[in-house]
Amino acid sequence: MTTTETHTVVVEREMPHPAEKVWRALTQGPLIKEWLMDNDFQPIAGHKFKFRSQPVQGWDGIIDGEVVVVEPNTKLSYTWTTMGLATVVVFTLAATSGGTKIRMEQSGFRSDRDAAFKGATYGWQRFIGQLERVAATA
Repeated sequence: MTTTETHTVVVEREMPHPAEKVWRALTQGPLIKEWLMDNDFQPIAGHKFKFRSQPVQGWDGIIDGEVVVVEPNTKLSYTWTTMGLATVVVFTLAATSGGTKIRMEQSGFRSDRDAAFKGATYGWQRFIGQLERVAATA
C-alpha cells in the first residue's frame, strides 16, 4: 500500500466585520464575482458550479466545483477542479471580539513545489484581501 502525501494552502485573517457579512461575500454570486471570479455558485450542498476567469495559455479559465458543506455563518466547503487537479476548499468563520476570524484551507495539492500550489498560495492571499473589502459592504 502506498500513501500519497498531499499539501495544503492555509490563509487566516481577522476581519473587522460580523460573520454574516463575510458569509454573504462568500456565498452570494454577485459578491463572489467581486472578490474571486465570475460564477454560478449557490450555497446548496451538492450544487455543481463553475468559476470563470480570463483564459491564459495552457488554461481555459474554468474551475469546476461542487458544494460539499454549508453551515451558515460558520463553514463552507467546495471542490475546486481545474487542469486535472482536484482539491477541496474549506472556509471556517469564528466570531472574535473585533469581528470574524476567517480560515481558508485548500487541500489536495500533489507537491508544495508545483505551479498549482505556488499559484494558490499567492492567489489566496490576494483573494482574501479582496474578500475583506467586499465583506465591508456586503
